[in-house]
Amino acid sequence: MMTEPLQDQPTILIVDDDEIFTQVLGKAMQKRGFHVQTACNVNEAMSLYVDESPEYAVIDLRMPGDSGLTLVRHLHQIDNQTRIVVLTGYASIATAVEAVKLGATHYLSKPADADQILAAFERIEGDIHTPVASNALSVNRMEWEHIQRVLQENDGNISATARSLNMHRRTLQRKLNKHPVRK
Repeated sequence: MMTEPLQDQPTILIVDDDEIFTQVLGKAMQKRGFHVQTACNVNEAMSLYVDESPEYAVIDLRMPGDSGLTLVRHLHQIDNQTRIVVLTGYASIATAVEAVKLGATHYLSKPADADQILAAFERIEGDIHTPVASNALSVNRMEWEHIQRVLQENDGNISATARSLNMHRRTLQRKLNKHPVRK
């Protein structure tokens, strides 16, 4: 079987601190014709792309060190045509809005497979047929969303967020270490 020359393959950057997920997704994208580069954190990814940007990027939101939002902004500043999908197991309205404002094409909750990610790259416009939830958010989910919004307003600073919420810092850390509440 003949493979395309490297220069004809679209480039994709996959950044996630979960090495197994990164390897599996990388292999799936290679099978779909992409030239894959991977990184396990924002700094490593930024060192790969200093002056140019990949055509596509899949970026985990929550990693040790800087959040994936930092990388979204960096890649978008280099080339605003880069198609970026942000993946997260800690989805919130606040981070989804910020990711799109910073240049992400789409925002997906984990788990997501290669086909869902490819479909997200192709989404250019919103979908007016998206169903509107018939139930209001639970009180616990509203609390989670509010904490995420205030955390975002404080640039991820937990101490400043705790002060803004009039909450003890350890209490806030416990709440942040829990997985997000289901809607």
